Amino acid sequence: MKFTTPIRITAFASLAVLAACATAPNTPQEKMTFFVTSANPGKGADFGGLAGADAHCQALASAVGAGKRTWHAYLSTTENGVPAVAARDRIGSGPWQNVKGVVIANNVAELHGNNNITKQTALTEKGDVVNGRGDTPNMHDILTGSQPSGIGIAGQGVDTNCGNWTKSGAGAAMVGHSDRMGLDDSVPAKSWNSSHQSRGCSMDALKSTGGAGLLYCFAVN
Repeated sequence: MKFTTPIRITAFASLAVLAACATAPNTPQEKMTFFVTSANPGKGADFGGLAGADAHCQALASAVGAGKRTWHAYLSTTENGVPAVAARDRIGSGPWQNVKGVVIANNVAELHGNNNITKQTALTEKGDVVNGRGDTPNMHDILTGSQPSGIGIAGQGVDTNCGNWTKSGAGAAMVGHSDRMGLDDSVPAKSWNSSHQSRGCSMDALKSTGGAGLLYCFAVN
C-alpha cells in the first residue's frame, strides 16, 4: 500500500488555501455595492451627463478595489419638463450593502420605502461617515434630481437636475439628506433622495446649502 507523505499532504492543503484566497473577496470594498462619493470631480453638478457621473462612481470604486462591478450614479433626468431617465431604473435590483457589510436595502421597492440609509450607514467608498447636520462643514446634500419615488421631477421651465448634470453655474438640482436630518421633522427634511433644491450648480452654490457635490453610487451587478 502506498502512503502519501505528511509533506505532500501539507503541500496540497496549502495549495487549497491559496486557491480559496484567490477566489474570495480580499477586502471589504470588494463586497461593497453602495457608497456615497468621497469627493466631487471639481465642476459642481456638471458631471458631463449621466455617463460622466457613472464614470466618477466607477473610478472611485476602482481606486479602493471595487472596480470589478459596474457602478451607476443615482441620478434622474428630464426632457422637455417630463421625467426621462429614472434613478431607480438604473441601479440594478439589489440587495445593496455598504463597505462594512451593512445592508441598506434589499431591493428597489425597499430602497424607496423603509430603507436603512442613515448617517451611520451612508458611508463613502473609503468607509468614512459623511458630515451631516451639526458637523462642520455640513455635506449631507446628495445630488439626485429625483422625487421620493426615484423618478425625475416634472415641470416646464424648472431645472431640477442642473441641465441633466451638465451645468456648473446657474440652475438647480434636487438633493437628498444622507443623514436624514434637516431644519425640522418634515418628510422632505428627512428624505434621503428628495429634500430640497440647491441654490445653484456650482460648487460654491452646492456648499451654501450643506452639500459638496456628492453622489449615491450603486453596483448594478
